[in-house]
Amino acid sequence: MTVPSPDRLLDFSGKVVLVTGGGRGIGAGLALRFAEAGADVALSFFSSEAGANQVVQSIQALDRNAVAVQADVRSRADVERLVEKTVEELGALDVLINNAGIYPLASVLEMTDEQWDDVLDTNLRSVYLGTQVAASQMIRQGSGGAIVNIASIEAENPASLHSHYHASKAGVVMHTKAAARELGKHDIRVNVVSPGLIWAEDLEVNWPDGVSRYLTAAPLRRLGLPDDVGDACLFLASAAARWITGANLVVDGGVLTSTAY
Repeated sequence: MTVPSPDRLLDFSGKVVLVTGGGRGIGAGLALRFAEAGADVALSFFSSEAGANQVVQSIQALDRNAVAVQADVRSRADVERLVEKTVEELGALDVLINNAGIYPLASVLEMTDEQWDDVLDTNLRSVYLGTQVAASQMIRQGSGGAIVNIASIEAENPASLHSHYHASKAGVVMHTKAAARELGKHDIRVNVVSPGLIWAEDLEVNWPDGVSRYLTAAPLRRLGLPDDVGDACLFLASAAARWITGANLVVDGGVLTSTAY
């Protein structure tokens, strides 16, 4: 294969990237980061239509094409429509970022079946559906592709009230590895990014104790930013990671280096 020069490794000009859950938070940051790298971007949203439209406008201001599509990523029909709309509007699908997810709290003893199912469907079923539908489109195109799934350091670092979330994100990590084995023959790479605590508006106000504890535990002494996750995704989706698949890139400021006892 032709190896790009170093200054072209993170150039996504001519590429189409789909980001699920791109209307706010980390997803919005990911969509903008790929647009800054030259990509045309499709993003899905479930309820944050205003935020999604704002992201589209910001991408268009960078002279890139963008489209926002309302979709329930738990639904096969919606995911199929999302990919079809991406290809229809932007011409292809080269990179999928499975980012959509939820983070509710519930204890093991008091959790309802509905709460468990909602988290597993939103955080894990969506990854299965997105990977299957997007990979099928990439295979039809015949030019390979990249899939990056967003997991969490909580896939391997348990905490109270998060058992459903932990299970979903651990599932994302293992699904990624299995998909990487099967899709490599189609030149489709599948990797995962596991963020730590990422800054969000009012986080310090709503959870001051957690933020303080994280800052104490993190060797780099700051919270993560959406761009920190975005740059990890850029790397794994790019030619710079052309011989990397099935990997889990932890982006946590070093929190997981803490000793257990």
